[in-house]
Amino acid sequence: MAFEMEIAWSNQARKDYYKVLDYLHENWGLNEVKNFVDKTEEVLGVIKKHPKTFVESPRKRNVRKGFVTKHNSLFYKVKPYKKEIILLTFWGQSTKP
Repeated sequence: MAFEMEIAWSNQARKDYYKVLDYLHENWGLNEVKNFVDKTEEVLGVIKKHPKTFVESPRKRNVRKGFVTKHNSLFYKVKPYKKEIILLTFWGQSTKP
């Protein structure tokens, strides 16, 4: 049985997530918002069970980049001793300044 780690959202990750949802709603509609929410939940489920699934950053220790969609990625930090994952930011077309 695999141990699931706890996931915590940083303020930046939460802000970026809602920014993506707003962008999708304004430009693509509610169906795309639902698809993004579902895909995010799916990716978070994988990360909880297998935090090392996605590629580790060559510059930042324990920071990994997961792909939510082809246009949006999720950066997260694994804190193995605390058995915790911190969602750092969502990055993609809709979160660029």
